[in-house]
Amino acid sequence: MARKPKYEPERGDARTRLLDAARDIVRTQGFAATSVDQLCRAAGVTKGAFFHHFASKEALGVAAAQFWSETTAAFFAGAPYHQHEDPLDRVLGYVDFRRDIIAGNLEEFTCLVGTMTQEAYHSHPAIRDACAASIFDHAATLEPDIRAALLQYGLAGQIDAASIANHTQAVLQGAFILAKAANDPTVAIDSVDHLKRYLTLLFQSRPKGGQHDHDPK
Repeated sequence: MARKPKYEPERGDARTRLLDAARDIVRTQGFAATSVDQLCRAAGVTKGAFFHHFASKEALGVAAAQFWSETTAAFFAGAPYHQHEDPLDRVLGYVDFRRDIIAGNLEEFTCLVGTMTQEAYHSHPAIRDACAASIFDHAATLEPDIRAALLQYGLAGQIDAASIANHTQAVLQGAFILAKAANDPTVAIDSVDHLKRYLTLLFQSRPKGGQHDHDPK
């Protein structure tokens, strides 16, 4: 979901360092290609310490998805788009925020749980379920603002807020895949811009209480 700071081995306990290392390494090379030995080296811990905290590599994957949810939840909770009074401005502000954090190398802004889902959806159901919880729980945070915007624009009852929230995540996850395929972050930015255009046109189709001027970038 969000771009997180790179792993700093001197911070945190062994479990946290392993989760930080998993976040960075899995986004770079995938879950299957990441070994327990590599995680231990990156985190600066022994293999015994790894298995003290995680019964298996799969258990580490589940914990990494949960850790991603916790850290990104705090990241998005403090984002500036929450400050807008108009609910549609908050929705579009979220999209702008997602656009703004597409920067740096691909592994720095692409989504850990999206990456693991693509690999583990069949082979590791526990990881798949943890990733699904992360993605859909994040989408659910958008629903109150979307629902309020639908009400304000006279669209309540016609469009489901949850489906729009999930669609935003489908676009974002797809944008990350395209960026990886093209090895070019601008491909992801283009997709996010199209998402903003779609949302703007959707809500402007039935303005209520005056016309809003939301110009996509």
